[in-house]
Amino acid sequence: MADPAGCCRPCATCLLCLYSCQWITAKKEKRKGLRTTKCDCSWFLFLFFVFLFTLVWLYFAIIILNDFHNFNEFIFKQRKLWLDWSLVLLIATAMLITYSAVLLVLALCLQLCGQPLKLHWLHKTLLILTALVVAAAFTGLGIKWAEEWKSAHISLQATGPFLHIGIVWGMTLLAWPLASFIYRTRNRGLKVFLLLVYCVVMIGLYLAPLAITSPCIMEENQLPPKPALVGHRGAPMLAPENTLMSLHKAVDCDVQVFETDVMVSADGVPFLMHDEELTRTTNVQAVFPERAALNSTAFNWTDLQQLDAGSWFLERRPFPTVLSLSDGDRYQATKQRIPSLEQVLEAAKQSNISIMFDLRPENHSDYQSFVNATLEVILQSGIPLQQVLWLPDGFREQVKQQVPGVQQVYGRKRLQNETEPLLRVNLPYQDMSSEEIRQYRQDNISVNLYVVNQPWLFSVLWCSGVSSVTTNACQVLKEMKHPIWLLPSSTYLMIWIVADCASFLAILWAFLLLKKCSRRRQTVESETDVLLTKINSLMQE
Repeated sequence: MADPAGCCRPCATCLLCLYSCQWITAKKEKRKGLRTTKCDCSWFLFLFFVFLFTLVWLYFAIIILNDFHNFNEFIFKQRKLWLDWSLVLLIATAMLITYSAVLLVLALCLQLCGQPLKLHWLHKTLLILTALVVAAAFTGLGIKWAEEWKSAHISLQATGPFLHIGIVWGMTLLAWPLASFIYRTRNRGLKVFLLLVYCVVMIGLYLAPLAITSPCIMEENQLPPKPALVGHRGAPMLAPENTLMSLHKAVDCDVQVFETDVMVSADGVPFLMHDEELTRTTNVQAVFPERAALNSTAFNWTDLQQLDAGSWFLERRPFPTVLSLSDGDRYQATKQRIPSLEQVLEAAKQSNISIMFDLRPENHSDYQSFVNATLEVILQSGIPLQQVLWLPDGFREQVKQQVPGVQQVYGRKRLQNETEPLLRVNLPYQDMSSEEIRQYRQDNISVNLYVVNQPWLFSVLWCSGVSSVTTNACQVLKEMKHPIWLLPSSTYLMIWIVADCASFLAILWAFLLLKKCSRRRQTVESETDVLLTKINSLMQE
């Protein structure tokens, strides 16, 4: 098997060494008569599919970064170990995709150079392990974090048009090694099969935009207003969550609503806390080691005031933004204490910001007394009642009667037989489609979706017409003056047609050029065979 023009022998030797883990020169390879067998082709197909499998997982890993803080909190709750597991995920995924991509590039280069695809057993073992690891990751995602499948579906509304173009050109580049293989192999059945499969795939890709939909494919004048920002526990990337500092940072980010969680102490004082235990966001293990595992509601207000609610933020660094805090912010964080609801309502009133909260834990035996204590604090605070958004479902009718001015927010979709029309809903962003968001908007129902941290997701929801989003990254979303992308349908149609036509011409050029090179090589080989035959005849004479 002769090396094609342009493929130097040292390069082919290096490629063989890396792919086969054997130092076989191209000349020795010819003497040994090595050829690519059916088994070698099977391993190449396995390598190709492992690469695609890992590439899909990389896409998922990037998408689930929006919600990864929830996973970190879950692991801490189970193991009492805090670590930014997103870094572990990205590093491991990058290693797997890099390994499979390098092997695939080596295989394609070997094919273009006319060298055998003898994959070493070590690479085979590592590829099988890669496939198993990625399969285990997808299985775990489906079992423990099934809602992320919905997130991936939503992400296609943001990435679909660009993924389509990327896949089309990736398959276009694949035409070169495919044409090289087809012109070299003598198996007519295999040639026809590969060409048919490739043509079917390309036709499907060329027509894929017919099934691609995105709310951001619209005219500029149809873009809805920018969604309002709701600070998830304040501004948790800039300050310790559920503290007065976090509230003030949220105000600086132009957040309109401070979303938080309220619990009631053993002596009846409502205070801000998300977790049922105090271990994650305070130094309770140092101050009250014997009581650290108790529910937050088991502590009286005097005990709660002794706890440091800010130093953990600097020590554990729940978000990378902690590293960029100023010295003044770091000092202020160390001085944070657990705030009472009364203190927060006063700060919200002075800042002219609304407050939306859950009352936890819902299954507590004294929950009704928690509701009464919370309502009493609200009424005594003097805050305008329209600035208070009530989320808890428990004793909602009682709340409506005692404090009719409080705005009721529901954590569900409207029902067909709704006796009282909903005015506000608060749902996970995975639970509402773009069509439902548009319908609610037309019916004057305010829709708040949580938790939205990534600009791509914010852009999709913005184009869909959502009223507001709850976010950890208010400082990022505040700076967005426009969705990441917005395309009129006519512009997208033009991009689609141009990309498909350019791809078709590139594929045609690849096959024609390699066919010409193949004929030239066959001519050279024929002339060489004739010359060798004449020399052999002369020597015999």
